[in-house]
Amino acid sequence: MLMNKDNSNLIPNGLTIGIIGGGQLGKMIGLEAKRMSMKIAILDPDPNCPASTIADKVIIDDFKNESSIRKLAEISDVLTYEIELTNSSILEDLVSQNFTVHPSPQTLRIIQNKFRQKQFLLDNGIPVARFERAESLEQIKRKCNEFGYPIVLKACEDSYDGRGNYIVKSPEDIETGIRLFNRECMVEEFINFSKEVSIMVARNIKGQIQSFPVAENVHNENILSTTIVPARISELATRKARELAEKTIEILKGAGIFGIEMFVLQDDSLLINEIAPRPHNSGHYSIEACSISQFEQHIRAIVGLPISKPILLSPAVMINILGNDTFSGVYSLANIKKIMNISGLKLHVYGKQITKPRRKLGHMTIMDTSLERALFKAKLASSMICIKKRANPCE
Repeated sequence: MLMNKDNSNLIPNGLTIGIIGGGQLGKMIGLEAKRMSMKIAILDPDPNCPASTIADKVIIDDFKNESSIRKLAEISDVLTYEIELTNSSILEDLVSQNFTVHPSPQTLRIIQNKFRQKQFLLDNGIPVARFERAESLEQIKRKCNEFGYPIVLKACEDSYDGRGNYIVKSPEDIETGIRLFNRECMVEEFINFSKEVSIMVARNIKGQIQSFPVAENVHNENILSTTIVPARISELATRKARELAEKTIEILKGAGIFGIEMFVLQDDSLLINEIAPRPHNSGHYSIEACSISQFEQHIRAIVGLPISKPILLSPAVMINILGNDTFSGVYSLANIKKIMNISGLKLHVYGKQITKPRRKLGHMTIMDTSLERALFKAKLASSMICIKKRANPCE
């Protein structure tokens, strides 16, 4: 294992990165690692997960299984994760035994619980929306009256892609929301934002910090649908966003890439919404549109290599390819030839065998000399993509 040694003058040939989670993020981390002659070991409950096609070793088990996490650590030089739904306590124990885990398990433990995350940010002077732990029906009603309708009811743990969020628009919605989650929740002020933005920020084991361009995000039913880079916000808001993102990373422990999601308000002030201690969907554009991708930056950060200042090479628009609501099962992507006739378009298909409603199956990144042209092409590509039911898996 690396033991946080200085490897900055070495080519890490044959070094093994252990990844908890074998989804598309694990696959894209792995592709960059393979380019630099590193090996990949993954832990995932699905033997056919996207990263399984490139991994040198696959451990099939739950993300939280202690023995499997330890087995992964034993065969890895450095351990990382592409999903927050793992066991931070076991990772902390591994660090105490001198295994190398990045980002820090302490940071993961803070971020895993949305209430704990918000309280940590507030305690460290980072601006966030007003919030409070949901403790009873009467207390939630009082908070609704204090914050004003609508408010956001959030499950504190084991939720992602907006699946743990419920908008409370009236007193009648409160009990529905509580029954929906049936676990620890928090209430949060609903923010009437001007834009949703995010920044990928990396820090390596020496403390060097580099941030990517500010990205503008558009969500549909709480799931990211489109990322636009550069974000269409003022220069002042852009500067503030970068400064706030880097300040946030300074208070968190550990090396790696972090996705910092923010709300831009009408007066160009900002609030932190959520943090992801891993590569993030809104950073996928960096694969083609930046001088370094979020995935290579993450690898550099966790193995002790210098991290590079990302340069935006071209305006870009990233569109998620999401499963529709009409069916689940084996699928095909239609109109691919037409889509790939669009100049400046790069198609990524993750290799998931089954589609489900709103499931992320792939993405497209469109680049052009102007953001307006990239947006036009992105709209065209989005109208063409079609997910078809496939009756015969061998079809």
